[in-house]
Amino acid sequence: MSVIDNFESWKDFLGDRLHEAQGNGISNNAISELAYDIGNYLSTQVQAKNDQERVLRDLWNAADENEQKAIANIMVKLVQNEGSK
Repeated sequence: MSVIDNFESWKDFLGDRLHEAQGNGISNNAISELAYDIGNYLSTQVQAKNDQERVLRDLWNAADENEQKAIANIMVKLVQNEGSK
């Protein structure tokens, strides 16, 4: 099973990457911009595999740029306490 097949594993994976980036001195602003870029990529290049992914993609696509940045920031907050720390 891939890490993206299970939402809890996906959050742990993202949490680990977030902590790694912070440990390497990457600013919160840079992390937020990267999360926004990843959101754009996923919404256009990755096929939704379940209802939750479709809802998130539809919300992303309905949002304007500022709202998409807010969604990206919320995803960062969602995983900040995940992973092995």
